[in-house]
Amino acid sequence: MNLVWGALVVAAVTAIAVAVMLAVRRRAPEGSYFSDGDRASGVFGVLATGFSVLLGFIVFLAFTSYDQSRTGAETEALVVIQQLENAQLFPPAAGKVLTGQLLCYARNVVHEEWPRMEHGTEGDSVNPWALEMFDTVRHVQPKTASEQSAYDKWLDQTSTREEARRDRVHGAVGVIPSPLWFVLFFIAAVIFVYMLFFADSGEGAVTQALLMGAVTSVIVTLLLLLSFLDSPFHSGLGGVRPVAMERTMRVIDSVLPSIAPDVAPPCDAAGRPV
Repeated sequence: MNLVWGALVVAAVTAIAVAVMLAVRRRAPEGSYFSDGDRASGVFGVLATGFSVLLGFIVFLAFTSYDQSRTGAETEALVVIQQLENAQLFPPAAGKVLTGQLLCYARNVVHEEWPRMEHGTEGDSVNPWALEMFDTVRHVQPKTASEQSAYDKWLDQTSTREEARRDRVHGAVGVIPSPLWFVLFFIAAVIFVYMLFFADSGEGAVTQALLMGAVTSVIVTLLLLLSFLDSPFHSGLGGVRPVAMERTMRVIDSVLPSIAPDVAPPCDAAGRPV
């Protein structure tokens, strides 16, 4: 979410709501349209409480998904580093191939998968280099004890990496279904209309503007927060970025000359096969 655009949306919606409230106030009777203000306030409390409780549960759900995506991205990047170390214990030919494919995997995540996640088009696609690594490992025949141990560990790390990737991709499609959005906007509209009946020509314009503006700005801000948590992959403030995998790429680039100087990654800088 762009912070400036978010502030503009809150300001614009609040200004419209305040303008409507002041327009209704001109013809409103003194004391508001309600003859019993205490009873009306009690009904408003029920509406506001129901909305806040529902919104609180949905925000918790969305934040859980957001945190799961962020944690999955960090775990995936860590496992790639661990697999790079493990690949050096494989037979030399297979280790060299796996090292190059791991670098290509990281590049593909940053330059190919991340843009698709930001646009919500990642879907059920797989990282092609994961398949290439599986095909490489499938033909490995470990002979020594260290190679057998590295082979077994690689399989465990692959499962961990795939689970982390699943957690990362999970948040790209959003977890809040459309009916929930409809209910939230419907309740917000009901609260707005109900607030208009508190219009009171006997009160000052500033007081009436504050009454409507405070409620509207809080509701709009919470809905924007929910939208942000439901779509965590973006370049704005607080968006989940491929920082961990970019760090992994830098680590791989720095250690390759010492651990595998003759490895030539079978991909370009964006992780596309060459």
